[in-house]
Amino acid sequence: MAQNGFLTVMTLFSDIYLEEGFSPEGAMRLDFTTLPGTECYCDADALRTLRERLAPLPVRALHWIDGGDYHYLSKLWMEKLDTPFTLILFDHHSDDQPGAFGEGLLSCGSWVAASRRDNPFHRKTCWIRSAADPVPPLDGPVYLSIDKDVLSTDYARTNWDQGTMRLAELKDRISRIARRVPILGIDVCGGLSVSKGARPEDIAINRRTDEELQDFLLSLQN
Repeated sequence: MAQNGFLTVMTLFSDIYLEEGFSPEGAMRLDFTTLPGTECYCDADALRTLRERLAPLPVRALHWIDGGDYHYLSKLWMEKLDTPFTLILFDHHSDDQPGAFGEGLLSCGSWVAASRRDNPFHRKTCWIRSAADPVPPLDGPVYLSIDKDVLSTDYARTNWDQGTMRLAELKDRISRIARRVPILGIDVCGGLSVSKGARPEDIAINRRTDEELQDFLLSLQN
């Protein structure tokens, strides 16, 4: 358990966190590295397995999702919410596209649209891709989803094209949100594995950012 009972949950689909040596104290680890049908697209069998494994775990937690190819897992965490909420999405991409193969196959590029379609408590989405994007007025609880590709390459290295936000700007935005409305849950994805070309410099940068985000995001929970 993390401070104040706020759990850290790590879902492992690749070796990203192992290669970084990123291992938050007390974190729960769910190993999906041998689960087929999960990379970028999540097939029906994998989706069933993921839901079963996530079922006993709380949404009120800090969820480390692995690389951006698995960002669709945010939809599954948000399915556990039972009150109307706004999704605050920090991401260089909207992830709000129609499914490439129809509505039946969940993907890292369609999960926002799928959640809005399927989840009656998902009222709206606020997409923030740069420090210039305003945070709209918020009047209720939020779920925060952070893809590190929103950050410049000074702060993160991913296998997707990236934005220009500085880590301090990301933290400032989140702090302002946390002062205004309750946060129901948080997830973070993004990174780069050796199998996808990560160099020691890339791994070191991602580890520093992950460790800073871990401490910062847990500090928001009272």
